[in-house]
Amino acid sequence: MSFVTRGFSGRKREADPRLPPGQTLVQDWPVLSAGPTPRVDTDDWEFTIRDETGADHRWSWDELLALGVEDVTVDIHCVTHWSKLDMGWRGVSLDKVFENVESEHEYVMAHSYGGYTTNVPLEDLLDGRAWIATEAEGEPLDPEHGGPARLLVPHLYFWKSAKWVRGLTMMPDNDPGFWEQYGYHLYGDPWKEERYW
Repeated sequence: MSFVTRGFSGRKREADPRLPPGQTLVQDWPVLSAGPTPRVDTDDWEFTIRDETGADHRWSWDELLALGVEDVTVDIHCVTHWSKLDMGWRGVSLDKVFENVESEHEYVMAHSYGGYTTNVPLEDLLDGRAWIATEAEGEPLDPEHGGPARLLVPHLYFWKSAKWVRGLTMMPDNDPGFWEQYGYHLYGDPWKEERYW
């Protein structure tokens, strides 16, 4: 005979060892955004890296794709507790984008069409750890999911994978971006549950 009724002990942790603590597996792809959804045509899209000298390194849509598109399959984890596993993406590695950008700075601020920002250490964008994604699950990214292009930094909570990305600014210090100014963690490791300060 049980002394507690069903459900009293709370929800069991998901069994998949690829799920970080506190995450729940979803099959759909929830849409979470702050503010209106920017709609940017690829003919008008541009990506810029501003280095510490103030110089801008620019790529049009076609110039970005010409750097080399690759397919990756990764898990993503949102700070709102959902995770999606084995998600197929297509995009350009940040390693390719940074091949001709020199900088002594260790941090970047990602900027999006619409004004969103988020800070990321540069080392977390290199060595095959991040992409400018243009497709997900075999389809071009729609605007609700950040199309035509978003950052993809799958080892950090998904708010670091800035939707509608339009550029990076090199920074000497780890200044907070949009959500970080409202109390979200500066780094955002899902395996350490770095959700908030």
